[in-house]
Amino acid sequence: MPESKRGTVRDLRRANRAAVLRHLYFHGPLSRHELGQATGLSSGTVSNVTAGLLVEGLLREAGSVDSDGGRPRTLLRVVPECGHLIGIDVGETRVRVELFDLSLSELARADHPLTGQGHDVGLVVRHIEAGVAAVLDAVSPGPERLLGVGVGVPGIVERHGPEGVGAVVHGQTVGWDAVPFEALLRAAVDLPPRVPIFVANGAWTLGQAEMWFGAGRGARDAVIALIGSGVGACIVTGGAPYGGAGSAAGEWGHTTLRVGGRRCRCGALGCLEAYVGAAALLERWAEAGGKVVDGEGQEAALARLLAAADEADPRVVELLAETAEYLGAGIADLVNLFNPERIVLGGWAGLLLGPVLLPRVRAAARSYALRHPAARARIELARLGTDAVAVGAATLPLADFIERGGRVGAPAALNGRR
Repeated sequence: MPESKRGTVRDLRRANRAAVLRHLYFHGPLSRHELGQATGLSSGTVSNVTAGLLVEGLLREAGSVDSDGGRPRTLLRVVPECGHLIGIDVGETRVRVELFDLSLSELARADHPLTGQGHDVGLVVRHIEAGVAAVLDAVSPGPERLLGVGVGVPGIVERHGPEGVGAVVHGQTVGWDAVPFEALLRAAVDLPPRVPIFVANGAWTLGQAEMWFGAGRGARDAVIALIGSGVGACIVTGGAPYGGAGSAAGEWGHTTLRVGGRRCRCGALGCLEAYVGAAALLERWAEAGGKVVDGEGQEAALARLLAAADEADPRVVELLAETAEYLGAGIADLVNLFNPERIVLGGWAGLLLGPVLLPRVRAAARSYALRHPAARARIELARLGTDAVAVGAATLPLADFIERGGRVGAPAALNGRR
């Protein structure tokens, strides 16, 4: 019984610290009085919690504001430099490792291209190992201030694999079959044992970044789409990303667009990704007689295709019109299934194609969706650019740090939504 009571008190203190940190992080700077109103905590509890966080260097004073007839109220804010975070994007053409402060301002980055060997697991892990070492070497005091590492990967992430293995990745389109990715990273990357590692689907991390800081901010029900070589989505319901059974939700690119249609990278026929993803779009361009440049990367090739559209090449104009209709039809499925208030198109290819295709995509989505849910759904472009997956990956340890009340340790459950 005494141990249970101590545990209850400890949990309450952690919850109080988390509530104060969360409100200051997203809405600060705030006064102690404003914190009490926002969190529902008593003035004594707010004073005790903030005093401890100030002593630990997690908060600092940030000026003052006048009160109603009393003394000015001191404002408090989270100290950005009190901790560092690493966000990693295992993308389709490169591995990007970025180091951030607590405000998610970039401090250092390292990029490693993925070329002939593709997504060989050993190669990806070595790139991450080198990238983490490089960004930690670029700042002082290196790993001492590191709060955690987040990684966005292609495929389905099984959060809890066999005992001692951690997150397992099922990446069918890149040839990853039940890869014990978290364990491989822990063994290869030189990190203090206290530093947690989080692994999530790249579309999920992009979605969390856009929901926290970008085009999804303020929405309760949304879909954040990642359009790159392939297609994925983060489905947000009630303000939280939805994972489904085993975190497999969001594989929007592998919903069937046309029965018996083009073969997708996953092996199935007629997937949305086989028509809308950048790899498939470039294949369709080559089949239509478009110029193929040996050794040219997908981003450069897609930019060249869009330049041809500017020159009114009729083959490109027709191809892009068809792609906009396919994408609009896919979005209409999301509208009818989830009734979101906002749909955000991101990913490197989505950001390239969006300015050109968005009016036609909106029109196609309206024509295929039911009128009532379509009328309330806003379709817009992502705002965080091509770093959004890495930024979102860094939010994984950040969210855990806040939920722990500013403590670092083995990853918490993140309310079951990691």
